[in-house]
Amino acid sequence: MEIRHHPRDLDFSDKRVTVVGLGIEGVDIARYLARQGAMVTVSDSKPRLKLSERLRQVDNLGLKLALGSNRPDDIAEAEAVFISQGVPLDLPGMARARERGVPMHSMMGLFMELCPGPIAGITGSSGKTTTTALVGEMFEADERPVFVGGNIGVGLLEHLSSVRAYTWAVLEMSHTQLQLVDSSPHVAAVLNITPNHLDHFSWDEYRRLKARIIRFQQASDIAVLGFDDAESRSLGPEVNAQLLWFTLGDLLPGDGVFVREGWAVVRCGKLNERLFPLESVRLRGRHNQANAVAAAAIATACGISPEAIACAVQTFRGVPHRLELVAEIDGVSYYNDSIATTPERALAGIRSFSEPAVLLLGGRDKNLPLEDLATEAMQRCRAVVLFGESGTKFEQAFQKTGAPGAGVRLVEGLSEAVEAARRLAHPGDVVLLSPACTSYDAYDSFEHRGEHFRRLVAQMVMEAQPSLP
Repeated sequence: MEIRHHPRDLDFSDKRVTVVGLGIEGVDIARYLARQGAMVTVSDSKPRLKLSERLRQVDNLGLKLALGSNRPDDIAEAEAVFISQGVPLDLPGMARARERGVPMHSMMGLFMELCPGPIAGITGSSGKTTTTALVGEMFEADERPVFVGGNIGVGLLEHLSSVRAYTWAVLEMSHTQLQLVDSSPHVAAVLNITPNHLDHFSWDEYRRLKARIIRFQQASDIAVLGFDDAESRSLGPEVNAQLLWFTLGDLLPGDGVFVREGWAVVRCGKLNERLFPLESVRLRGRHNQANAVAAAAIATACGISPEAIACAVQTFRGVPHRLELVAEIDGVSYYNDSIATTPERALAGIRSFSEPAVLLLGGRDKNLPLEDLATEAMQRCRAVVLFGESGTKFEQAFQKTGAPGAGVRLVEGLSEAVEAARRLAHPGDVVLLSPACTSYDAYDSFEHRGEHFRRLVAQMVMEAQPSLP
């Protein structure tokens, strides 16, 4: 479901405004509205105990808290409603609110309307956080003012006051953040569109939401599309703006960034200019080479110099929870890839290593196909340890492959999975947490799951150290 919102008035002072969902966005929105003098009600289906950390962040703002359920009247009787990303748009009360003409807003939509500077927006089923962070590094290498935020874990409205007309905002945009926007970024990038979140959206709905990032662009804007991904490539005819492509191949239908003789090369008209050798990308995996090429195309669209692009690629060490080396213990390297919440992302993680791997899979699945992951994991991994809510479903998928290969273990939670991996791994191996599922069966976010993995590995490091006499 999509809701179009047409803000008539962005002055929220003395208005009854309901914020639905108290996550990162809900906290950001509530703080902004409180400063505007709004009468804010926070509606969240989670009980107070599960929201204690978020509630501390909005303490002393004078908010009305409606926790434990989303009461229809809190939504229907408001003068404006702000919906956090991921909150279903068909909650009881929303239909009544729309009938009354209540404006529906979001953090992303309001930021895009109020942001005084140009915006570069980046979406995709995978790679968008790494690409967004790398584009930010390219701006900094070029000594250009930049603000990096969005779905990368940073609220937006809190930072509005520090954004100037000359500051670029580089924003990671999820499909749910694109539901409630009626404008497009000046530079809009679609990295790829592959099956994801099919537990909440149909495939057609999901594709349509991703494409929404370019929907409102004008001729003076720039779209950046991934040529190697069929769905992203298919958006070409829908682009109303200037179009740049990016590819790991050496052929492009127009301007953009491609790879020739091991170098990323930017093409503009008849001019080709080398940017950086692919071997200078420090991050593991071909998918990270694709992210670097995508970032180069986006940065080019934003006017970043080739020298700054190359410098940022050479120094960029990635972001937490994405093929992050946590420690080496007894010759075994432990990698945190908790961001891998789909089978496709887990496959990319496996393919990033030539060493034998012990793979940790599990969490809450999204109704995505598991067959390809199970088949390749059986062939490439020394062992697979399954944990969490989806463990049994994964076990069935592995049994169906009928392929000889990795041993499969089923355990309860991540703690038991790490302990099992420790016993199964040999010196020279990799233990890879690349779960292929969301974390919501046991954690609030993939970051929390990754932090737990880090703590478990850190404990093993302590245990492996010889005791002092």
